[in-house]
Amino acid sequence: MVSPKSEDAALDRRTRLLAAAAVTLGRLSDVLTPLGEMFAAGGHELYLVGGSVRDAVLGRLGTDLDFTTDARPEVVQDIVRGWADHVWDTGGLAFGTVSAAKGAEQLEITTFRADSYDRVSRNPQVTFGDSLEDDLVRRDFTVNAMAVRIGADGALEFVDPLDGMNALLEGLLDTPAAPEDSFNDDPLRMLRAARFVAQLGFELHPRVRAAITAMAGEIDRITAERVRVELDKLIAGAHPIDGINVMCETGLAQRVLPEVPAMKLEIDEHHQHKDVYWHSLTVLEQAIDQEEGDPDLVLRWAALLHDIGKPDTKRNEPGGGVSFHHHEVVGAKMVRKRMRALKYPKQFTEDVARLVFLHLRFHGYGKGQWTDSAVRRYVTDAGDLLPRLHKLVRADCTTRNKRRAAALRATYDELEARIEHLRQQEDLAKLRPDLDGNAIMELLGLPPGPEVGRAWRHLKELRLDHGPLTREEAESALLEWWKTQS
Repeated sequence: MVSPKSEDAALDRRTRLLAAAAVTLGRLSDVLTPLGEMFAAGGHELYLVGGSVRDAVLGRLGTDLDFTTDARPEVVQDIVRGWADHVWDTGGLAFGTVSAAKGAEQLEITTFRADSYDRVSRNPQVTFGDSLEDDLVRRDFTVNAMAVRIGADGALEFVDPLDGMNALLEGLLDTPAAPEDSFNDDPLRMLRAARFVAQLGFELHPRVRAAITAMAGEIDRITAERVRVELDKLIAGAHPIDGINVMCETGLAQRVLPEVPAMKLEIDEHHQHKDVYWHSLTVLEQAIDQEEGDPDLVLRWAALLHDIGKPDTKRNEPGGGVSFHHHEVVGAKMVRKRMRALKYPKQFTEDVARLVFLHLRFHGYGKGQWTDSAVRRYVTDAGDLLPRLHKLVRADCTTRNKRRAAALRATYDELEARIEHLRQQEDLAKLRPDLDGNAIMELLGLPPGPEVGRAWRHLKELRLDHGPLTREEAESALLEWWKTQS
C-alpha cells in the first residue's frame, strides 16, 4: 500500500512537472497561440501530442513539435498555408500528416488516426479517427500518449486519459493496449522500448518485458534501415548501456545485433570482468566520458564492438589461461559484415571497422620501444580517426589494478607526446612521399600507369621509415630501388 506521504510527494512532483511544462510551452506562444486560434476559427480541435508533451514535461523539448487534430489533411494545409514559413508534403499526406516550418520550429500536424495493421508488415491500413482518445490509445507507450489542448486564446489544457503522467513519474514504459497487440501491430515498437530506456533512463513494465521476450523474433519483419535508425538513437542516448542490456535480456539483440550478446560467453584474458560483454559496456561508458559535445556515434559503436572478434578467436591455453589472438582482425571483418547488413553508409562502416582493427596496436608499444617509424605508421594508419583512436584506447583500460591503470595511462601519455613532437617536426597529417607522381615519371622515364603507383608507394614507405628526405636523397633512393625491379 502506498503511504499518504508518498502519494503527496508524487502529487507534488506531478504539479511541479506540469507547471514547468506550462512555462516551457509558454515560450512557444508565438507559435501555439495563432495555431490554436486558426484551428478554432475553422471549428477544429488541435492538440500538442506524443513525444513533444513528454519532453516538455521532462524539460527537454526541442524544436520538433507534433500535433494531432480532427481536421483532415487538406484542411490542415489550407489552415497553415500563408501562416507557416513553409509547408510541404514528404509523403506523409497519405498518412494524414502535414509538415510545416515556422521560425525555428518544425511542425507535424496529423489527423486523428484509428489505423489497423495486417500484422505481416508494419504498414498500417490508414484510417482517420474521430476522437483524441482513439488516437492516443493506438500510440506506442503511455508516456507518449499524453496531449495538451491548444485553445483559441492560447490556453493550454493537459489531457491524459491513459495515465501517462503516472508512468512517467514512475519511470515506467507501458503500452496503452495489451503489449502483445501493440507489438504485433508494429514490432519496431519493441526496439523503440529499448531505445526509450536508453534515452530516458526508464524501465520496462513487467508485462512489456515479458511480451518482448516472447515476441522478439517478430522484429525480423522490420527492414534493416528502420532497425539501424533505432539502434543509432539507442546508442546515442544518455543511458545506452541500459538499452543494450534490455535488448540482450529480451532476445532482441540476438535478432538484430547477435555479436553483442555472444560476448557474454567469453571471459576476458585478464579475468578482471565477469565477461567480455561487461568489459565492452565499461569501455563504451568510458568512451562516452571522453566525448566533447554531441554523441560520437563512430566512437560509441567502435567501443561497443571492439572485442566482438573474441568469441571466434578464443583459445584455452595450457595452465588455464585464455587467449584471443588476432581478435582485432576478426572483429573488424565482423563489424563490416554486420554494419553492411544493417545498411550503414560505407564510410561510417569503414571508420568503425578501422578503429576496431587498430584498438589493440598500442599494446605493442610496450615501454616506449617503438621507433619513430612505428609512431608515424600508427598516425598514418589512423588518419582522421586518430583523435577517436586515442579515446578508444584509453577507454579500453578497465583494469581494477590502480597501479597498472596508471602505468597504461602514463605510457599512452608518452605516445601522444611523441606524436605531437613528430608533428611539430613533420606534417604527419599530410605525410606523403618526398617526390610526387610527375617527378617519379620524369626521373624514371615512365608513362602514367601502375609502375608509377608502385614507385610512389615505395617512397611512402621510405618516408614512414626515415622521416623527411631531401630531393636528392629521395631521387637516389628511388633509382636504387628501380634497379632492383627490372
